[in-house]
Amino acid sequence: SLWLGKGNRLQSQWEIHFPHSLGLLYSAFTYFTGFKVNSGEYKLMGLAPYGQPRYVDLITRHLINIKEDGSYRLNMNYFDYATGLKMTNAHFSNLFGRPPRSPEAEITQQDMDIARSIQVVTEEIVLRLARSIRREHGIKNLCLAGGVALNCVANGKIWEEKIFDHIWIQPAAGDAGGALGAALSVWYEHLDNARKPSKSDSMQGSYLGPSFSNREVKAFLDSCQANYIELSDETLFPTVARLLEKQKVIGWFQGRMEFGPRALGNRSILGDARSKEMQTIMNLKIKFRESFRPFAPSILEEYCDQWFNLKNTTSPYMLLVAHVNGNQITQPEQSNLFGFDMLKTARTTIPAVTHVDYSARVQTVHAKTNPRFHRLLTQFKQLTDCPVLINTSFNVRGEPIVCTPKEAFHCFMTTHMDALVIENMLLLKEDQPLALRSQFKEAERVALD
Repeated sequence: SLWLGKGNRLQSQWEIHFPHSLGLLYSAFTYFTGFKVNSGEYKLMGLAPYGQPRYVDLITRHLINIKEDGSYRLNMNYFDYATGLKMTNAHFSNLFGRPPRSPEAEITQQDMDIARSIQVVTEEIVLRLARSIRREHGIKNLCLAGGVALNCVANGKIWEEKIFDHIWIQPAAGDAGGALGAALSVWYEHLDNARKPSKSDSMQGSYLGPSFSNREVKAFLDSCQANYIELSDETLFPTVARLLEKQKVIGWFQGRMEFGPRALGNRSILGDARSKEMQTIMNLKIKFRESFRPFAPSILEEYCDQWFNLKNTTSPYMLLVAHVNGNQITQPEQSNLFGFDMLKTARTTIPAVTHVDYSARVQTVHAKTNPRFHRLLTQFKQLTDCPVLINTSFNVRGEPIVCTPKEAFHCFMTTHMDALVIENMLLLKEDQPLALRSQFKEAERVALD
């Protein structure tokens, strides 16, 4: 749907009604390639660069009719989600010559090609809609929300084409953010409160969750008989930066939890983006997830345009994909590599956060909205001359992002993380009591069994 905002009012311009949904089309391919609907779409997006767009014509001839202005209709003969219990049906399988992939089955080149194809189709629809909106309504600023707005690759394409002067993407785009929109609608449209726009981001970094004091953290760690040291800020930040420089993986727990699906520096696992091995280490030993999945870079906002193709904009919510600047590329594209063989090449000075197409899902870190994370990145840059860290959510596959010190400590003890920082407390894995480490190893073994 398209809504135009003026003052404290929104006016509906048009809608495309269920079951004709770009999000559900993408989810149908998420299901067909063996990932979980409503949570695995970002895996499909991450898989796309490994494939070729071989099925674009098949999709646009049989599954969806796309108009010049970006409006579309799905051919419901191939989908089951409107009336059944699955996303796709036998006609869909026959079209691609195979059944849906089983969730833990090997990912094939065809899966990669299917992922690339639906990503290309999605981007084309989004770009057509964006161009027609700008042309028909003359608006300069675009706000995006809803599940498809989490497709940061498509968002990056809109920005690359400079269709709008400014783009802002709701950090909890999807169902969770709908609650925020409902509250704002009541506040402005029903209660008629005045809207006072400002040039700064009113979400202020989207840090809306709970926080925990040093006293609460210490009480919990003491109850576990964990070994830790309490450090002042003056000592904490350079100490953690040195650990990161030594290729240590850090659980980083600070302040209020993020609102939305992205870890934005308060419930994060951090690593050195310069390391060639860090992507594999963090995927397999920390996150327990698929090795092809890319990690995102967090970068000091003031250095962003020196490292990524994101001039004159920011990406505080990790919802824009941009290419790494040419001056950071160390290995040109190799046309003889396909599929997961593309992972073997260290392409840039920050290989751990560079996807196989030289892109990255960037988070710009701002001193005003997250001064502590900004300070850590500043310390790391002073040590290494690199203002970039790997930032991935503080959880393992299949689990939500940690919220409390207890959840953070459990995740730390059951993975191969080297250190944990909770507010001003620093814990090193090697310093934890043997009995405590054995207890968590046994719990992990039982869970795996």
